[in-house]
Amino acid sequence: MDRRAFVQGSVAGSLAAVASMLTGCRGRQVAHVVDDSQSDMVGSHAAGAETYNRLVAESVARLLSSQDQAFDPEFTGYGNEGPRRICFVGIENKSEEEMGGFKEQLYQEIDTSISTSGNFRPISRRYVEQGLQQCHLRPEQLLTPDGQRAFVAAMEQVGQPFDYLLYATLTSGTTINNKDKQRDYLLTLELVNIHDGTYAKDSAKVRKGYHRSYLGKWRIYNPFSVER
Repeated sequence: MDRRAFVQGSVAGSLAAVASMLTGCRGRQVAHVVDDSQSDMVGSHAAGAETYNRLVAESVARLLSSQDQAFDPEFTGYGNEGPRRICFVGIENKSEEEMGGFKEQLYQEIDTSISTSGNFRPISRRYVEQGLQQCHLRPEQLLTPDGQRAFVAAMEQVGQPFDYLLYATLTSGTTINNKDKQRDYLLTLELVNIHDGTYAKDSAKVRKGYHRSYLGKWRIYNPFSVER
């Protein structure tokens, strides 16, 4: 056998084997189920489950708790017939990041938190969306006298009267220090009593730090630790 042909064939085979292994490594992806006892994964580039879940849990609990403490026994709304009814009209994202599927998940988390609170009950989102569409209204127009009257009448016609309007707003701010970055996420809830116009507001904040590695990629870090 020609020795040069043998060497060339051996080298080509080795290169093909290495290329195959590298390709296999690049294409391999695995997953696992996160147990309830485990913490949520921390997003390395943007807010994730660990951020949004904490914002919802803190803001909703504080807001509804404050309303329970300030509840007037002489309240003349529909709440005297059972749990006070909240019309949650949606989430406005004013943060620096796209929320993607988390916007829908955030809505459902807030809605579920209201449902399980005991003294409050949310109006079904399907009724809310149909009422807005029927009245040709945007959520912010429900705070105008004409818009609110039209919407309240439409909801009562389908047996869905309510006592409060609930608005949620997500904002964020970023502080950059060389390769370090801190982003503060703030979820604000505003609860408006449609019977007397009073409103309550509460919010929750999560501070999240990132560090840019030498390869130019962000990775999560604790901005308040001594060692970086």
